Parts: sequence; C-alpha cells; structure tokens
Amino acid sequence: MIVRQFLQWVRNAPTGERAEATGALARAYLYSDLSEDDAAAAEGAMLMLLDDPCPLVRRALADALAASPAAPPAVIYALTADQPQIAAPVFALSPLFVDADLVDAAAMSGTAVQEAIAGRAALPRAVAAAIAEVGSAESCLVLLENPDADIPPFSLHRIVERYGHLAAIREPLLAREDLGAATRHVLVSKLSEVLARFVAGREWLDSDYALRVAREACEKVAVALAAETPDGEVRPLIRHLRESGQLTAGLILRALLSGNVVMFEEALAELADMSVARVSGLIHDSGFAGLRALFDKAGLPASTYPAFKEAVEAMREGGFVDTPGGAARLQRRMIERVLTRCENDEFGELAPLITLLHRFATEAAREEARLFCDGLIFEDRDESFADDQQSEAA
Repeated sequence: MIVRQFLQWVRNAPTGERAEATGALARAYLYSDLSEDDAAAAEGAMLMLLDDPCPLVRRALADALAASPAAPPAVIYALTADQPQIAAPVFALSPLFVDADLVDAAAMSGTAVQEAIAGRAALPRAVAAAIAEVGSAESCLVLLENPDADIPPFSLHRIVERYGHLAAIREPLLAREDLGAATRHVLVSKLSEVLARFVAGREWLDSDYALRVAREACEKVAVALAAETPDGEVRPLIRHLRESGQLTAGLILRALLSGNVVMFEEALAELADMSVARVSGLIHDSGFAGLRALFDKAGLPASTYPAFKEAVEAMREGGFVDTPGGAARLQRRMIERVLTRCENDEFGELAPLITLLHRFATEAAREEARLFCDGLIFEDRDESFADDQQSEAA
C-alpha cells in the first residue's frame, strides 16, 4: 500500500523531493523489515525510477544502493549503464560484481568509471592489470595510490611504458619498493627523454648533444641498477635493455670498466645465447681465444674488442679494487690503462672507441674529484664539531 501511494505521488512531485524520496525508498528496502510483497513492490518501484528523466533521482538510487550486498542486482546492473556520474559510485562500491564485470567496464568506459574501479577496496590483480593496460592516466594514478590494489609487476611496467613521461605518475612509482630494475630503468629513460626535449626546446643545448647526455645518463642508471640488484635477478634488466635496443657495446664496456662483472657476463650470455656459467668460464680463462670467440658470437663490433680485451686482462690481474660507488661507478685507473693500450694501436677504425674511452675517463675523473671534495668537507665538519665539543668541555 505504501509503495502504491509512493508511485502515485512520485509522478508529479518536484525533482528535489523525488530524489530525496527515492533515496528513502532504497534505504527502506535495504534496512526495513518489509514483507515479501512490499519488498517486491519496492524493487519494482526502483526499477521504474531508473527511467526517471532527472539524473538526481537516479543518482540518489545509486548512492543508497551502491555499497550493499542486498541491493537488487537488476537495479545495480542497470545503474552501471547510466551516465558516468551515476555509474561511478556503483562501480566503486558494489560487492555484486565479479572480476569479469569490472574488467569489461574498465575496457568499455571512460575516465570517471575507470577511476571508480581503480579505487575499489581489495582490487583484484586481474582488474588492476586491465586498468594498467587500457585505463586513462588519471585512473592509473588512482590505481597506484590505492593501497589495497594487487598490482602485478608486469602491470607496473605497462603503466611506466604508457605514462612514465608524466611527473604525477612517476612520483608514486618511484616510491614503490616492488618496482623491478627493468621497470625503474624504463622510468628513468622516460624522464631523460622529457628533460632532453625540454633543454633542446629551450635551446640550452643542441638537440643531438642533449640526447647523448640523456642516453649516457640512462647507461649510468642501468649499471647502478644492475649493481644494486641480486645477481640472480639481473637477467630481466639485461633482457629489457636488449629488447629496447639499449644493450650496446658502449653500455657493456661501461659495466666492465665499472667493475660490474656480473652485468658484463649476463650481457654476453644474453647476446650469445649461452649459459652464464659457460660465459664466465671463457672470460676468466687464461687465454683469449675463447674470449674472442665469445665476443664474435655476441655480435659486438670488432672495433671495440681491443678495449674489452685489455679490460678483461686487467680484471684477471685483480685490477678492480673497492672504490666509493662500488660496481656502479667507472674506475679511472682501469679506463686509463685501457685507453693507453688502445691509443698505442693503429688509430683508424678505433677512433670512435678512443672518443668513448676519453668520455669515460673524463666522467670518472670528475666523479673522483667530487667524491674527494665531499670527503674533505666532511672531514672539516668533523674537525669543527670536535673543536666545539672540546671548547664546551673546557
């Protein structure tokens, strides 16, 4: 009887009153002790209200029913096909959806609905992967900021590939502890590209020079990431570098001249399609025939072999010593040794290699000077602190 009176009244009621009454009807359905007939009538009334021309009425229905597991499924699913501002709260809260519903909605809907799905509590891995693959930048940001979302590593990588050039996306990604080395490198590469375009656009640097600086910065980061990554987990980074065209002879030589033997061996194993154990045996063997064969099988430029040969020889002689920065920083003495040996050969086709080694030597010298000056500053601070302590004691 009450529902029948409601239906008669609602046809001509003002919009605001209709919306308020619709919310009250939905809450009564959920929380009042209605008879079976009254509950069926209330559900029928709500289905009728889905056709109300005023969005406020349908939004009131969505707000009241969205979070309840007792909401009528027919009404919930109908609301998901409504305007985004009406469907969004339902997608954000309703427990009636299965993963397939949410994946399909993420693929077919706009930003508002994608954001609502991305912010759901206990977001399943499959749905998070769908948002990462097809979602807007805004929805991916909501996903990254959702502490309850189960985001698989490959989806984090996909977000970086799609939106790593956006600062708002980079910030929460860099704060994550579960970001793989390959994904971090892609993120840094995106940032380097943005900075290179910026300085070139401002005409602060020539565009070619800016791109070279960005590329060298990415190489330094790759070596640093490899140095920080457990030995058994370096291969995914190497594979990413190869697939993206960044596993060059210059990068591999940088790794070796930094004392990062693990990255050097993993890179040659990847390029030559050999086991790391076999590659390591050839590198550390007493002769150079095996090294040359490995070098050729890896497809590295023949003109770079002299530098690799000299660096490997120095390594076998114990040429790598512990230095600040460890296996992530170029070692100056090693570079100078290799450079001297290469310069004594015919210059000809070694010219590009000599140029690269000179850049490495300059970089190593500047880094060494910076660390030396930092050390002096810290020593002065320690001495000043000790003097102050003695003065106070006196």
